[in-house]
Amino acid sequence: MNILEAKKYGKEQLKNSPSPDLDVSVLLQFVTGFDRTQLLLKRDCNLSKEQETNFLDAIKRRKTGLPVAYITGHKEFYGYDFYVTPAVLIPKPDTEILIDQALNSLALFYSKNENKDGSIKKIPEICDMCSGSGCVGISVLKALLENDGISVNCLPRMTFVDISADALEITKKNAERLLGKGEKLNNPENLTSALLKIRFIQSNLFENVPFSFDYILTNPPYVPHSESLELLKDGRSEPLLALDGDVGSDGEYSGTEDGLFLIKRLVPKCFEHLVCGGTLIMETGEYNAEQTAKLFEKTGFKNVHIEKDLNDMLRDVTGTKPHSLAFSSIA
Repeated sequence: MNILEAKKYGKEQLKNSPSPDLDVSVLLQFVTGFDRTQLLLKRDCNLSKEQETNFLDAIKRRKTGLPVAYITGHKEFYGYDFYVTPAVLIPKPDTEILIDQALNSLALFYSKNENKDGSIKKIPEICDMCSGSGCVGISVLKALLENDGISVNCLPRMTFVDISADALEITKKNAERLLGKGEKLNNPENLTSALLKIRFIQSNLFENVPFSFDYILTNPPYVPHSESLELLKDGRSEPLLALDGDVGSDGEYSGTEDGLFLIKRLVPKCFEHLVCGGTLIMETGEYNAEQTAKLFEKTGFKNVHIEKDLNDMLRDVTGTKPHSLAFSSIA
């Protein structure tokens, strides 16, 4: 079987897929190591026996509904290549809006805390709550290093929190892979410096988190229960606990149907764990962004704002903890 024949076979097998051409192209790149241009130029090139076997197996798995990212173990997010398994949600393009918001706010934070000599008065403390693959927090750190000229020493301290030990292992692997790359992190000394500024905590929300933060970034489970079950019917195999906003930490259905069961617990806890003037940025999606914004305001957040994604759908809610509140460090 050559590449052209493999493409034809794959597209026929995946004709019911939302994107058969793209799926086949990505899977062929995965098994051959070629990029898209090479696949076009080498379309008459025969696959090796091993490549053909791996390709046919990948097509078979994709036909069951398993996402391409779980088959290849990779998903691009914010321009970075993340390792993923069925232990974590696959990073979605819409979540990149959250990264943009965080970086814009951090630019102001650094500007306000910069001394005349260029040093920083205060290093920001950030929590990536419900971290999953770590795509949110890692993308923020990576972008600060590569695009904003922040030195390793001035990087935020990032705390990744997830209830799943398996998910945290994926976060750790991605931190080691991605923060070990790039011009500023291409030597062991700098890699160690960056990773020393990262904490990994297994916790049901903030139960095991004894810190307060300048920023909490979170993409929690927020999809309504019935919608979650419908989404999972296609065989995508994403973890229900990371998707369904109406399921408790024990995995049991709460009986609610608005996707807010966890968010109603999370928002007040975020308020407690933010310093005065701290910012919460939460992805809630079109399902319940308006209800979540009202919950922010009821909890005490100010400057509450809903951000739309590239498809003009309600996506993120942002709020600030007022400066005037008396706040004691959480022990």
